[in-house]
Amino acid sequence: MKNKKLIGLMWALALLPAVLVALCWGRLPQQVPIRWNLDGSVSYSGRMWLWLLAVIPVVFALLFQFMPRLDPKRKNYEKFQGLYDFLGPVFSLVFLVLMAITLTESLRPGAVQVGRVVCALVSALLIVLGSLMGKLKPSWFIGFRTPWALSDPDVWNKTQRMGGWMFFLTGLITLILALLTPEKVFFTVFFVLLLGGLVLTTFMSWKWYREKAAS
Repeated sequence: MKNKKLIGLMWALALLPAVLVALCWGRLPQQVPIRWNLDGSVSYSGRMWLWLLAVIPVVFALLFQFMPRLDPKRKNYEKFQGLYDFLGPVFSLVFLVLMAITLTESLRPGAVQVGRVVCALVSALLIVLGSLMGKLKPSWFIGFRTPWALSDPDVWNKTQRMGGWMFFLTGLITLILALLTPEKVFFTVFFVLLLGGLVLTTFMSWKWYREKAAS
């Protein structure tokens, strides 16, 4: 990452979950919710688990900032540097929302429709990622990294564009379902569309590579 403002924003968002846990610690119950099941039941664990949840975005931010230095294709990051820098705060924001939901439900159980909020959050993230995938350049860490895409720049571009459309459409459809249907319906459709999109994108990546090799 090179944009100092976005780096600062990413780190501020990444550290906020730990700040929220510290501020709420004295009021938190000994057992806090850690998982919401499709049947409506909730699983609980000791509140120390929240510190683990707070550490995850910090580790992610650290990896995200320095990951390009480890990539053999590090020079390609300059071609989509603005996009890469933008994604750091986006993922940190997702972790922050998840922590906010967990703390709210720990202090005021039932205040949030957790299933719907999380489903909508996942769908929105797919829409954002899908709309940006086509701008990615070859790398070992980001994008649809099929062996055929990594072997040819043209195949890479086609693969990312198609994968991006699959993500975008999956997110758009499931966002509507997240607002209107039960969580079981959402997750069934979500996994069918996501898996189908991944399989189709992988197949087309192979097909485009074979066609170019044969020409």
